[in-house]
Amino acid sequence: MRITLLPALLLAMPVMAAEPAANMSGVDVGGQLTKLLLGLLLVVGLIFLLAWVLRRMQQLNPRSNQAIKLVSSHALGPRERLVLVQVGSEQILLGLSAGRITPLHVLAEPVHLPDAEPANPEFAQRLMELLGRDQKDKP
Repeated sequence: MRITLLPALLLAMPVMAAEPAANMSGVDVGGQLTKLLLGLLLVVGLIFLLAWVLRRMQQLNPRSNQAIKLVSSHALGPRERLVLVQVGSEQILLGLSAGRITPLHVLAEPVHLPDAEPANPEFAQRLMELLGRDQKDKP
């Protein structure tokens, strides 16, 4: 008798497992989808809010109190550049290449660059001309 009950129980298992799925058909799928989308929007909004707060916090820290300052930089090629760095009251000319930094010269007198002058005035002038034309074309 035990042997005949075992196959009957095994055949009844899939039917018992299918019953809870039949009861789930009454659940509001639209409501679940709305909750899922609202949760997703909340998480994405929280990520953007934290990124904005982090950016604001970084702007509050003044960067002028750093001991090492980049005074000037000039590209020599795609991976090579000259960099003028100020450390305290000394200025050092460095050569940067792929995987290597070489001190080239320690300047006796510091170089003073004007702060208000743009790095490339021709580019700034050309950009303003293009922006002016763009504004004139719009009605």
